[in-house]
Amino acid sequence: MRPFWLDEMREARAQGNARVRRVLSPDPDHPGRVIWQGRSLWHFASNDYLGLARDPRMAKAVSRAAFREGSGAGASPLVSGWLPGLRRLERELASFEETESALVFASGYAANLAVVSSLVGLGDLILSDELNHASLIDGCRLSRAKVLVYRHSDIEHARELAQKYRWQHRRMLLVTDSVFSMDGDEAPLVELGELALVMDGLLLVDEAHATGVMGEGGRGLAHQACEKLAELQARMARVGTLSKALGAQGGYLLGSKSLVRWLVNKGRSYLFSTALAPGSVAAGRAGLKLAQDEPWRREKVLQLALQLRQLLREYGFEVLPGTSPIVPVFLGESCRAVIWSKELADQGFLVPAIRPPSVPANRARLRISLTANLDESVVAALALALKSIAGRGL
Repeated sequence: MRPFWLDEMREARAQGNARVRRVLSPDPDHPGRVIWQGRSLWHFASNDYLGLARDPRMAKAVSRAAFREGSGAGASPLVSGWLPGLRRLERELASFEETESALVFASGYAANLAVVSSLVGLGDLILSDELNHASLIDGCRLSRAKVLVYRHSDIEHARELAQKYRWQHRRMLLVTDSVFSMDGDEAPLVELGELALVMDGLLLVDEAHATGVMGEGGRGLAHQACEKLAELQARMARVGTLSKALGAQGGYLLGSKSLVRWLVNKGRSYLFSTALAPGSVAAGRAGLKLAQDEPWRREKVLQLALQLRQLLREYGFEVLPGTSPIVPVFLGESCRAVIWSKELADQGFLVPAIRPPSVPANRARLRISLTANLDESVVAALALALKSIAGRGL
């Protein structure tokens, strides 16, 4: 019997939706470049927004921690893996984010699975933005709650669903990214917070692409929403990441001490996962300190994002509102996005083609990620390359 996946992969390739892995090596001569197939390319495919992942100070922190505490935690945090460094990291994250407590997970994906599936269950209601990250979507599915999807950032649609269905359920959880990973735009967090308060609900915000970059001091956009709605703090859970702007690995929950105690007891992906390795913990602590000590990194990447959006508008591209370091170039068909990505690689730029199911059908795109390791001249050159490709009608 012929394995079914052979035919389905052949169909995916014909539609331009097949994925392949690429071996990318850091270019030793420049932190903003990578080597792929023997070529050195400007790296516009990384979520290392502050340019910390290759900073030698991070590597030294990892080395010292591994020598002192070993290469692995050895067990889950509840068995023997809650090592001193991990405890300190959680306290430092809570202090930085100006919240009561923090809980570190092996990944942001694991954090979202645990938080969603622990806060709601059978008999409860989830309202979820249609462009939420897959980890939030999977958390919703695992929870067994009733899930209703509202149109992207459409607060009126979310309000309509809440008013119609909220009181038929025990609890209600609003779930959203703060910065959406494929569009780079921002959720209406204040309005969602107001809705959670009025409807006696909870709000979960995934800050993965805002951590370290967006909001006052890089604390994220949910922090700003709490400043405007003081009472929201008690009804909000925030998930952040160490693996993007902070240049390390892992995810974390922010919330009250009572919420963290609940997750320690109920979060299955926390209970049954080995704790973060000491080296990753040390990298997270170092990245958090560097992000605070060197605000120029955040300021630079946001300025590059502003520059790129302005240039793309001038050149006639569709540009969504937003200020994040994620700038999509919409191309429609998957095969077209693949062609454009290859053309850019031939001109010295690594920009990934993003296709379904990561994005909706007929909304394939190039996803440009900016980092502090780039500069204005490189961003201008990329914009000109895009303009040239468009001018050739590809």
